[in-house]
Amino acid sequence: MGSDQVARGADEPQMRAFTKAVLDDLRALEQLIELGRFETGVRRIGAEQEMFLLDASCQPAPVATQILERLAHDKRLAPELARFNLEANLSPHVFGGSCLRAMERELGEVIALVDQAAAELGVSVVLTGILPTLRRAHLTLDHMTPNPRYLELNRAACSMRGNAFEVVIKGLDELHLMHDNVMLESANTSFQIHFQVSPEEFARLYNVAQVVSGPVLAAAVNSPLLLGHRLWNETRVALFQHSVDTRSAAHKQRAVPPRVSFGESWIRRSILEIYRDDIARFRMLVSTSSADTPPGEVIAQGGVPELSALRMYTGTVWRWNRACYGTSDGRPHLRIETRVLPAGPTVLDEIANAAFFFGLMASLSDEYGRIDEVMEFDDAKNNFFAAARHGLNAQFNWIGRERFTARDLIVNVLLPHARHGLATHGIDAGDIERYLGTIEERVERQQTGSQWALRSLAQMGEGPVDVQMRSLASAMVQNQRGGLPVHDWPLAELYRVGDWFPSFRTVGQFMDAEVFTVRPGDPIDLVASIMDWRQVRHIPVEDDQGRLAGLVSFRAVLRQVGAPPEETAKLTVRDIMQADPVTVSQDSPTLRALELMREHNIGCLPVVEGEDGRLVGVVTVDHLLSIAGKVLEDFLRREKAGRDERRTEPP
Repeated sequence: MGSDQVARGADEPQMRAFTKAVLDDLRALEQLIELGRFETGVRRIGAEQEMFLLDASCQPAPVATQILERLAHDKRLAPELARFNLEANLSPHVFGGSCLRAMERELGEVIALVDQAAAELGVSVVLTGILPTLRRAHLTLDHMTPNPRYLELNRAACSMRGNAFEVVIKGLDELHLMHDNVMLESANTSFQIHFQVSPEEFARLYNVAQVVSGPVLAAAVNSPLLLGHRLWNETRVALFQHSVDTRSAAHKQRAVPPRVSFGESWIRRSILEIYRDDIARFRMLVSTSSADTPPGEVIAQGGVPELSALRMYTGTVWRWNRACYGTSDGRPHLRIETRVLPAGPTVLDEIANAAFFFGLMASLSDEYGRIDEVMEFDDAKNNFFAAARHGLNAQFNWIGRERFTARDLIVNVLLPHARHGLATHGIDAGDIERYLGTIEERVERQQTGSQWALRSLAQMGEGPVDVQMRSLASAMVQNQRGGLPVHDWPLAELYRVGDWFPSFRTVGQFMDAEVFTVRPGDPIDLVASIMDWRQVRHIPVEDDQGRLAGLVSFRAVLRQVGAPPEETAKLTVRDIMQADPVTVSQDSPTLRALELMREHNIGCLPVVEGEDGRLVGVVTVDHLLSIAGKVLEDFLRREKAGRDERRTEPP
């Protein structure tokens, strides 16, 4: 979002002044273009790396502030929205020669630096689009970085929307939740790459970036999980749109696009089209508390304006391919920033993804010139969302209306283009093969980061979801440190994480969220049938709004055995249910659940959330016994391993 100098709770005059400053900056940008002040004739690339911080139990570790204090001398590091995230800004490189290798080397160095500082706090760094072990309890304002611009963004976005942010994502599973702040956005981390362009070629190259985003993303997907649900191959794309969607119901009815978008059409002439379209569509969310020298005066004096108001505004409208204005060595420049790529799985994978993107940018722009004249915008947009949903299983409409599978398009059409594009810009031949060979192997073996995660879960079979997610996160950390690209990763195994206890600290970590329920007016014959079919001894009762109304036990059903059929036929669930059952929340300690079961001599606790008592799951004695058995099994396995090791030690 740019500067931290934001105005808290800006009133109407302040927002009006800020809007005027944004328009003045936009006019100044137009003037700079007309005067030919921009740096041209050179192509530079750059990147930003976002990362998660994990504690010893593979949960998000909110220690970013402490790490930044330890590494205050390194100006490449910056805070992110959540205290369990960090960002590193890499040095720009002239596009040519060994630039990709230099970027990989610097990225490895900065991650190692953060990892070393994190280790002093018992924390690790992991690169992934969405951390598997994230839970809703982590996505609260308590975990927000105490930065004025983040706090103001949250206040303004919530105020503009008027109600909770609604998330509905359908994949292998379905996720539907309401959230009352913008911290859902912190669930996403990305590897953002920059490509410097001149004003004259901006529109042409921006459209190429739009076209190649889908195929590049299909090969790079690394975010299939959110809150324990298997969703899109790149769930970040859906989640980011929902997490900062400030549209009211009326705006949605008018088909107003969200602030996170792919765009609505090609760019025909200039970068100015993007900024004008955004300003026309989206209100100012925040304003600055500082005032720059009027940009027109700076230009008249031969200087370079910062355009800080425009940059702050554009930091609140999130296109997947973003137009960027910057200054370097006293000259302004323009960049295309793509936010499409997720973080991870490894540094090598990330640089390979970047090389694929940069190579296509260089090649397709030369081959097709105006790509908007040979391809429909809707095809580029549909390709992008198909890639996010299906990864390498996506089907694409390509130039000339040809239809390709993701694999065939990437291997047979685009990789040769990317190799040519990198070669024509003088990229070292060995580096071209190293990075694009990584893409080719990944696609041929059909193992992206998302496919690795989903296959790992399938191999794990049944088990507590929290343990599965922790096993996955632990394997990510170990594989990333090993350095092998994701197509060479072995599948993660269940129950190979160090300490079991963190998996069972709270009820939400092992409750059963797949609950079969009945309504108060249902016949008791339905309850008996479900108990028989599903082999369960307790069934929660809920109303039409999903609120807990009661609990029916197997004992209550048994009491009706032997009663005259004419009597039982009249009975409903309401007549036999316990109307005020003992409940727990997802954050209730496991030991508290055990105490309640023992105190009330019950075998089932409904899990509820919110003031209205919304049912979200159940926890039973069987769950606890299963967990206890697995903990004992793991303990005995470790003990045996220790004894075997001691036997092999030399006397």
